[in-house]
Amino acid sequence: MRDFDKIRITRLHRHAWLWEPLEGEATFVLRSMFGAKAVYLDGKLMFCFAAKEEPWCGMLVATDQSHHASLIEEIPGLSPHPVLPKWLYLSETLGSFEQKAESLVRLARRRDRRIGVWPRPRKRRRDK
Repeated sequence: MRDFDKIRITRLHRHAWLWEPLEGEATFVLRSMFGAKAVYLDGKLMFCFAAKEEPWCGMLVATDQSHHASLIEEIPGLSPHPVLPKWLYLSETLGSFEQKAESLVRLARRRDRRIGVWPRPRKRRRDK
């Protein structure tokens, strides 16, 4: 086998630059979720980054609905996601998307209690 046959080309996610500052965290985990990339810190689901058609084109913020008002006040442009209203959504089409997304990542790095939800335990698969 030739060396260039071993090269695996992977497509970079266009929002990868947003989770890169979190990669140095000891508890950082990146998983695929419904065609998006999900970011976990300390075992909590923090964000999903989606790069498809609206309303799956931007950043979903995993948070309890009790925190929606304060996060929306602090970061205008956030709104409940139209399909998953339990989470907040920052559309990539927003003119200040980059700045506001970076602010959310900074909040997550500081472990702001408003960001992040505990994932449901995975169900065990039955043997067939």
